[in-house]
Amino acid sequence: METGKRTLVKAVLWQALGLVVMLAVGWTLTGSSTLGGMIALLNCGIGFATYFLYERIWAQVRWGRRGLVIESQR
Repeated sequence: METGKRTLVKAVLWQALGLVVMLAVGWTLTGSSTLGGMIALLNCGIGFATYFLYERIWAQVRWGRRGLVIESQR
């Protein structure tokens, strides 16, 4: 199972990449770095929260996993 710390690091790195991409898209579409940056930050905040929750939910799902050792059965 993935730890919450690992999920957090993955989410931060993913959102940093997304922020750069969205800033470029926002700037290209609006012609304004300020407006593009605001769009990117809003997208980043929403995306971070939803990605983190999504990963934590999937961390609890056993479907599709092989060879798991359950801690309580060791």
